[in-house]
Amino acid sequence: MAAGQSVDPDRWRAGLDEVMGRLGPRFARVEPRRRARAFLLGLLAGLPRTNCWTIAEHAGDASPDGLQHLLSGAVWDAELVREDLRGYVVEQLGDADAVLVVDETGDLKKGAATVGVQRQYTGTAGRVENAQVGVYLAYASRAGYAFIDRALYLPRSWTGDPARCRAAGVPDDVRFATKPALAKQMIVRAVQAGTPARWVAGDEVYGTDPGLRAGLVGRRLGYVLAVAKDHRISTGIGTRRADEVTGRVPKRGWQRLSAGAGAKGERWYDWTLIDTVDAAADPESTGCHWLLVRRNRRSGELAFYRAPTLRPRFRWRRWCASPAPAGGSRSPSNPARNSPPWTSIRSAAGTPGIAGRSWRCSPTRFCR
Repeated sequence: MAAGQSVDPDRWRAGLDEVMGRLGPRFARVEPRRRARAFLLGLLAGLPRTNCWTIAEHAGDASPDGLQHLLSGAVWDAELVREDLRGYVVEQLGDADAVLVVDETGDLKKGAATVGVQRQYTGTAGRVENAQVGVYLAYASRAGYAFIDRALYLPRSWTGDPARCRAAGVPDDVRFATKPALAKQMIVRAVQAGTPARWVAGDEVYGTDPGLRAGLVGRRLGYVLAVAKDHRISTGIGTRRADEVTGRVPKRGWQRLSAGAGAKGERWYDWTLIDTVDAAADPESTGCHWLLVRRNRRSGELAFYRAPTLRPRFRWRRWCASPAPAGGSRSPSNPARNSPPWTSIRSAAGTPGIAGRSWRCSPTRFCR
């Protein structure tokens, strides 16, 4: 989907024809190619419910047998189709400052035979339900956004039961992997394929995983990953909860910035960056390593994000979580000499929520 563009039916159909032209060679026969096109059109039709029955009715079929065969019996390589789709998305939306977004979603199920199904939390229902959960990778740039990869989450109740997996058609070499591990695999796959991106964004499921964070730093990718208020971070004053460290920020340490336009206009929040660099205690602290905090201006509710910057390209009023120097008080970094009292600066390229905007912030020195 291209940002800010109106829907042109003719252009939309031409784009669909181009996509199907790329995917067509992945299907050995014309019948599955036609079924794949009908299935894609059904998914995009905005049907009240999307399943093989409703999509078959939308396509004019008398029964869902053809679509069910496409998904379960027809011979085609889903991994190669994924590669084709990602290549198309990069051609249309590619940007060196793009963001890779990871998230999971669940499909509610009634039975126990669907691969990966069990009682587990899913945001679809907002509670624990019998569901199948998948992890998804989306590509977002100034030009638009689209999904580029997916992975099915198999709980231990499945991977620990080889007979059940075999009966459901799960390959014998599939092992248990956490959602962050699945996300890391997809990100690595995208990067190795040459997908241009600078940042990765995700919620608390991914922000609390040290293996994922270390992997992103190792690949020179910045990230903005949510963490809980009780998430513990390393600082110069020891290991502290995120909300405890935030409590030390003075009133003048908060900056009012917009997270972009929403359904009700600009979404204004108070933000602060807390310097948590402590390389001895936290090996991830390569370059600058911050706790980014967002405060709702009405309710005062806080949201916390871990956000390292390997190559700082902007100036921000930041607060050090280390002890105050002897004989002095805790204060922001010293202003850059010979700088004007206020200057228009640009945010870190691609930072989710504040990408591509210019802010007026108090100038401070670049992080060392």
